Amino acid sequence: MYGLTPQELELSALIIAALNLPMSPQEVDPEAPLYGGTLGLDSIDILEISMVIGKQYGLMISSDNDNKVEIFSCLRSLCTYVQAHKAN
Repeated sequence: MYGLTPQELELSALIIAALNLPMSPQEVDPEAPLYGGTLGLDSIDILEISMVIGKQYGLMISSDNDNKVEIFSCLRSLCTYVQAHKAN
């Protein structure tokens, strides 16, 4: 298990539920690549994650965002971005 923050754990659970992944939120390595990493996510999965984040946090990450590769590099980066930009 990994030392996930409460925010990372919440986001991990959201991703797992949205993509119906066969694992628990605690099993996601916060530093592992999201795209093409051990989770086996592809571009369609990343799009689905973007949509779920939009619904849950009122935050849209557009495909033309210059930092999208960095934002989706790992759970920790995604969580940091979401926490900094989510609607209150």
